[in-house]
Amino acid sequence: MASTMPFLNRLLRPFTTSTHLSLNPEAAAQNFPPNAQKCTVAAGCFWGVEHLFRKHFDGKGLLDARVGYIGGDSKNPSYRAVCSGRTGHAESLQMTFDPAQLSYGTLLQFFYKMHDPTTKNRQGMDSGTQYRSAIFYHTEEQEKEAREITEKAQKQWWKSGTISTEILPAGEWWDAETYHQLYLENNPGGYECPAHYVRSFPPLS
Repeated sequence: MASTMPFLNRLLRPFTTSTHLSLNPEAAAQNFPPNAQKCTVAAGCFWGVEHLFRKHFDGKGLLDARVGYIGGDSKNPSYRAVCSGRTGHAESLQMTFDPAQLSYGTLLQFFYKMHDPTTKNRQGMDSGTQYRSAIFYHTEEQEKEAREITEKAQKQWWKSGTISTEILPAGEWWDAETYHQLYLENNPGGYECPAHYVRSFPPLS
């Protein structure tokens, strides 16, 4: 469980107005494999989501990961605006991965293990539509796989509740301010949502 102090630090820290930048400023120029794909998910506070995905998949086919905003109506939203709940955006993680090393299905199964998809618009102490559970697909194939895995996760892993995860086409993506990228790596002991941990579920069948 996260202590009260890191949670207060999350609430009290100053809102940054930094220009939105990618995790790596030169990311757009990186030479990703031609078969590289994107996976975009929302699972509550994006600090912990990024931290867990990086911890488990760095060096295993995860090529890039950045936190940001998606699913809303406003252009170039700031963290302050997203936290107000009025932009419609969700705090999200967008990953670039090599499907020859890491499958989309593996990422989605991990997604359903590392947060609670049955608490609508809430993860732990974080409440609001910006903390909703969502999968933003980039292709029809991703949509199909997302729906299949969600159905299996509901029947096999989350039988005691109802999965509230939205499955929607990926719209325009906005990188979060630089301050938020790699937050828990740069701020050891920073706030981690208590709902973010990897459940010991059996493999989906």
